[in-house]
Amino acid sequence: MEKNIKKSILFIGLTFSLSWLIAILFFLLGGKWNRPIAMVVGVVYMFVPMTVAIIVQKFIYKEPVKEPLGISWKLNRWFLVAWLLPPIVAFATLGVSLFFPGIEYSSEMAGMFERFRQLLTPEQFKKMEEQAAILPLHPFWIALLQGLVAGVTINAVAGFGEELGWRGLLQKELGFLGFWKASVVIGVVWGIWHAPIILQGHNYPQHPIAGVFMMTVFCVLLAPIFSYVRVKAKSVIAAAVIHGSLNGTIGLAIIVVKGGNDLIIGGTGLAGFIILAVVNLGIFVYKGRLKDEG
Repeated sequence: MEKNIKKSILFIGLTFSLSWLIAILFFLLGGKWNRPIAMVVGVVYMFVPMTVAIIVQKFIYKEPVKEPLGISWKLNRWFLVAWLLPPIVAFATLGVSLFFPGIEYSSEMAGMFERFRQLLTPEQFKKMEEQAAILPLHPFWIALLQGLVAGVTINAVAGFGEELGWRGLLQKELGFLGFWKASVVIGVVWGIWHAPIILQGHNYPQHPIAGVFMMTVFCVLLAPIFSYVRVKAKSVIAAAVIHGSLNGTIGLAIIVVKGGNDLIIGGTGLAGFIILAVVNLGIFVYKGRLKDEG
């Protein structure tokens, strides 16, 4: 496979510059990550890799975008895997969390309410409690249904904003490294890219500095899974679906958990890392078996 390090470096440089500029301006203007406007900024942030990928591929290198970057709507079973694997990971993460000292199951969502009390304004917290009290189903199951629907709709659209860059352009250009090495490089880049918003409380509000390292590990563990789905589905759209489904269902792992902190519980904590490592091991064994059979 042809090496084109310059294109990869250009893509990474432009993506980091534009993304970090957006984050820095938001915070310099007084923006806070626990305010509703942060969601809008987060979505804009997610679309930077896609925008840069198109600029680099089409306008700088004068190359086609659709086929080389894997934009294909031809459905196959791997789209279903992309949709359903994240909630399975979330359920497994919930189970693993309960093995850690000081962490217990709470159907009353005591832990979740306590965490949100620290993040939301008193008015926002009161409104959340009132809404939870009148729900016809337990919030856990409603969150699951909402996450699954969002995963293949609005979240997948936002996920595509990132995936066209990471699993589209960058995976293609780093293919000469081989699957695992390319995945690790992409994971490190992807994780560090999150640094400005992690430092402001995204995913790790209790440990924002350590959170930068944790987010990088999280992305390194996720990258081979997303890349494998993209390869098997022969479409970056499937990568967008798994990204969207993950964002929609990852919170399930902490809804009914009490105790612990953001470095331990949840998909972005140690409990989640254990499950993601198991999934990666499964991919490694499966790929090796196919190679032996071939």
